[in-house]
Amino acid sequence: MARQLLTRTAMVAVLALSVVPMLALAAGSRVENDEVVHYRDVQVDGQKVFYREAGDPGNPTILLLHGFPTSSQMFRYLIPRLADRYHVVAPDYPGFGESSAPDRATFRYTFENLSLIIEHFTQIIGLSNYALYLMDYGAPIGFRVAVRHPERVTALIVQNGNAYVEGLREFWGPLRQYWQDNSPVSRDALRGLLTIDATRFQYTFGVRDVSLVSPDTWTVDQYRLDRPGNNEIQLDLFYDYRTNVDLYPAWQAYLRTYQPPTLVVWGKNDPIFPAEGAEPFKRDLTNLEFHLLDTGHFALETHGAEIAGLMRSFLKRTVRSNESVN
Repeated sequence: MARQLLTRTAMVAVLALSVVPMLALAAGSRVENDEVVHYRDVQVDGQKVFYREAGDPGNPTILLLHGFPTSSQMFRYLIPRLADRYHVVAPDYPGFGESSAPDRATFRYTFENLSLIIEHFTQIIGLSNYALYLMDYGAPIGFRVAVRHPERVTALIVQNGNAYVEGLREFWGPLRQYWQDNSPVSRDALRGLLTIDATRFQYTFGVRDVSLVSPDTWTVDQYRLDRPGNNEIQLDLFYDYRTNVDLYPAWQAYLRTYQPPTLVVWGKNDPIFPAEGAEPFKRDLTNLEFHLLDTGHFALETHGAEIAGLMRSFLKRTVRSNESVN
């Protein structure tokens, strides 16, 4: 009996040692750099927008815009790495993460509508200007906001976020077909992109050491993709992505005209937004820092510390003159 009690006690101790650090991260307790991450939500145009926030609001703001099929959880480690010096805000779009997922009959899932939600979100929580982190879906959402309000953008950090047709290669063939005919057959052909295998692929393809990528990433994302009705929401956004391509010339004109300081940190092995989409930024920008990283689509999972270091160095040089207006 005594031996059994000792064994159970030992097991509890081991579980506590392994679980407590994870609970601290998940619950928003103190994390890296001893920074506190807050988990909040706010009503925006009738929708609940969930967001993560850390750092002193008196410091320069970084607005982190997530990709597909994830949410602000993709920034769970980046936020505390920046929050000692910056005010960091990461919202979830409607239909993603912990934000509202209204029915398609009452809310049109377009990139224009998502960008308006994010724009109004920044106004409601009092962000007058910010550096934009643009990743995947965050790029068309963020570029739309930037074109409407260039005076608010202090800098850009572009991580596998496309703005050039050179970045739409073989992966986009079935989507182009869908854009062309909008048929049920073409729509159904894309349902494979919403499966657990496809979600895992996005996290692991092109990664040199897959053991660096937690299975929690694709598991959490897939849980939300599999919510009733969410597949149809995502298929609506797949179709609407064609409107982003039409706007590429306007976004490139924005870059040439306003020359926002820009840091490109790009996973070069990404089959969705390959390195060919990163190179053209060199054509339009004069104040550009450019890095291709030996990883895949979700570069933060394997190169998060490196990206945070590059961001800190870049923003210290480029956003310092804007601190007075924050």
